[in-house]
Amino acid sequence: MNALELEKKIKSLVDKDNHDNFIYDFLELYGTAKSTLTLLKKGNSKLSKKENQLIIKKKLFFEKAPKEDNLLSIINTLDAEPQTHTYNPRFIIVTDFNKFLAKDTKTKDTLDIVFADLWRHTDFFLPWSGKEKYQAHAENPADVKAAEKMARIYDEIYHNNKQFANEYNHDLNVFLTRLLFCFFAEDTGIFEEENLFTKSLTEHTKEDGSDLQEFFDVLFNSLDKKQEEKSSFPAYIQKFPYVNGHLFRDEIHIPELTAKVRHLMIECGDRNNWKEINPDIFGSMFQAVKTAEIRAGLGQHYTSVPNIMKVINPLFMDDLREEFEKSVDSLDKLKKLQLRLSKIRIFDPACGSGNFLIISFKQMKLLEMKIIKRINVLQKQDNLQMNLSQIELKQFYGIEIDDFACEIAKLSLWLAEHQMNCKFKDEFGVTRPTLPLRESGHIVCGNACRLNWEEVCPKYIYKNGFEEEMWRNALQNTPLRLDLPKEEAEVYILGNPPYLGSRLQAEDQKTDLKHLFKDYKSLDYISAWFIKGSKYILQTNNKLAFVSTNSINQGEQVALLWKYILIDNIEIFFAYKSFKWINNAKNNAGVTCSIISLSGKNVKNKFIFFENNKIKASKINAYLLDANDIYINRRSKPLTKYFPEMTFGSLLNDKGNLILSENEKNNLIMKYPSLIKNIRNLIGSKEFIRGEIRYCLYIKDEEYNELRKISEIDKRMNNIIIHRNSSSEKSTREMANRPNQFYFSSYKEKPSIIIPRVSSENRHYIPMGYVDQNTIISDSAQTISNAPFWILGIITSRMHMVWVRAVAGRLKTDYRYSAALCYNTFPFPNISDQQKKRIELCVNDILAIREKYSEKTMAELYDPDKMPKDLLDAHHSLDLVIEQCYKKAPFKSDEERLEYLFKMYELMVNKAPENDFKQLELL
Repeated sequence: MNALELEKKIKSLVDKDNHDNFIYDFLELYGTAKSTLTLLKKGNSKLSKKENQLIIKKKLFFEKAPKEDNLLSIINTLDAEPQTHTYNPRFIIVTDFNKFLAKDTKTKDTLDIVFADLWRHTDFFLPWSGKEKYQAHAENPADVKAAEKMARIYDEIYHNNKQFANEYNHDLNVFLTRLLFCFFAEDTGIFEEENLFTKSLTEHTKEDGSDLQEFFDVLFNSLDKKQEEKSSFPAYIQKFPYVNGHLFRDEIHIPELTAKVRHLMIECGDRNNWKEINPDIFGSMFQAVKTAEIRAGLGQHYTSVPNIMKVINPLFMDDLREEFEKSVDSLDKLKKLQLRLSKIRIFDPACGSGNFLIISFKQMKLLEMKIIKRINVLQKQDNLQMNLSQIELKQFYGIEIDDFACEIAKLSLWLAEHQMNCKFKDEFGVTRPTLPLRESGHIVCGNACRLNWEEVCPKYIYKNGFEEEMWRNALQNTPLRLDLPKEEAEVYILGNPPYLGSRLQAEDQKTDLKHLFKDYKSLDYISAWFIKGSKYILQTNNKLAFVSTNSINQGEQVALLWKYILIDNIEIFFAYKSFKWINNAKNNAGVTCSIISLSGKNVKNKFIFFENNKIKASKINAYLLDANDIYINRRSKPLTKYFPEMTFGSLLNDKGNLILSENEKNNLIMKYPSLIKNIRNLIGSKEFIRGEIRYCLYIKDEEYNELRKISEIDKRMNNIIIHRNSSSEKSTREMANRPNQFYFSSYKEKPSIIIPRVSSENRHYIPMGYVDQNTIISDSAQTISNAPFWILGIITSRMHMVWVRAVAGRLKTDYRYSAALCYNTFPFPNISDQQKKRIELCVNDILAIREKYSEKTMAELYDPDKMPKDLLDAHHSLDLVIEQCYKKAPFKSDEERLEYLFKMYELMVNKAPENDFKQLELL
């Protein structure tokens, strides 16, 4: 039985008037044998003597409750009783057929729903059918489990407080972060008494939840009071320590809390091992709490630690570790390095819930521990006499537009500090106490595109302790004092800003870009962070590195964006070329990304990372190549002069009235045989790649009046006239009196090459081909009319594919091939007639092999996992012939091919002398 059928059957089951046999019918739907159920109904094998109970070994403990009873109390009592688990039931179920409560004793998942909604939760009981429920895993299952439970608490609070959530959204966010802190604190030693929070909640609140608001109001108030100020509080509240750190400073409105919320909170404290929660992904996991669509693939937006390390290691940690290695025998150098660590500022202007800041904090702390350990050895001091950590949370800065994420980022930094304090104590036997909390990171809630980054994270350290005052003044729009003594801070900007291509941006995001950049319309949203970041680091020694969509290093965005950035002493000092940003999470994002770092000029060591390689570069350009700053601009004519013109295919603009299906074509020819000369094959990208067939009418002007006497033709012409006349475009309306004509026609009644305008990035080669003179290529493809075979060989070669991957635009991740960027800019040398013939022979081989597999579509033939070996070999032979047109020595990699092409492009654009091209051939 499939999922849909199961839902329908359970829905009909719960809709019945009589539920006497409900549990038996329910079990049967999940595969329990009828014979077993018959024995149970007769009472022959019942394990419970109570009429309202049914027990089945390893399967079920079911109890039917009287209406209006407290089902939550019943199921909690049953779960707590040892006899309930005597027969190891997988599920405990309690229902009065108005409400339905269940617990999975293996996974500890619970269900608390209206009985009528049971059909919506069919997957909860899949283990009865032998199908274990999927358990999502990120780096740590405990994180996901905690997030799921917090999500359920949030859902229940929001369900009963929708008006409150709208009116006091910030208060609700603060309430959730305080709740998270209490869960973490009672299980990790921040609260000295284990399970202090959950125990207090259980013992000092009513089961119906009616006094929960008062409980939290008193608790939160006490957590901001020093011990000597707590005498007026109840004795059990006085056990809670003074927290400080402004986490509990402000009084907030507490939402209405129910018995179900109380139960979920107690379960969250009891059933979750908060010691195992990682604050470095704590934030991202809990950001999913408030976003249902993210929850569906919990963890899919989590930035994993290995990916974050790709940013922070080359940005600053590699340099710090190298300095440590050089300083291991010098006490003075080690102390200077520790002092340097204490002054570094880490700034994430799209910090989300703080992942990059937390990992940076942890890595710096771990290095500092090595430094202190080495200092201790050199000084021969006892651990207890040494200096404590000098790295503080106030060195970490962030901007985040979402209020809840801001609160989570602050909380996560505190928790990360506690974990590192514990490590410090394990290593050295002493550390600063976690409580009272000190000031957290400087996390600002706002729009990073509009805020002044220098005010959020000052580029200078103000001496005599004024930097904190300066930061607060900046946020309050108080004029900055310019007379204070200062020194340049060591700032590293990093993060994973939002990507959003131009077509996906909301109006306010387009306005953000417009505010920063006049040519904003074709740019991805992440461009704003590179523009603002480059201005921030200008004329300083500061650096930045962002994870980015790779599209800003491809296509027309390159010339638009990077000409504006790579000026005024700004350069790229390391880059990760395109890679999949994949996480260990269900439905992971799998976005194709790059990492780009900017710095002031004259950085000595520059590197390009791709696949598993790290290559030293003398200069990194906007295409992430070791080459000069070259920008491939759109061209209206081919750079290689003897290339024939490539144009768009024909655009009909006919609302489908010139297009014919197979049946329509056959019917017309059957009635009017002479029309066969007016029907052509119509092929675009989709038809060519998928092997689909369409036809269209092709009516010349001199035939128009005669053919309109045919009623079917006349009707189609009238429809086109109406369609074009209704257009808002003047050019379309002008075509209304010529309905037989295409809006734009590139058809020459000659054989043509077809080049799909959009093709999957996964293919080794974009499928291209020849069509005969009776085939019209539509505007979803490009065309070269009456082109020689050797041209097809050049543009279907690996050399051309390497060029396309670098310069083409993208539709999502697919190649968007254009004549102006891909074909007209492609550098190709002059070749002899003999070389042309060799290319043509290779093309003929490829076309013959395709014909051999005529039953397969181009999509199937060029699927990288299924491409026939003889076809792949034929392409490799063509590739060798094409590459020998450039130089005799073989290329070693696509990187080398692309660097060669860029150098050749630069020479051709600048019309370099022939000797320069000869020098290029020797490379």
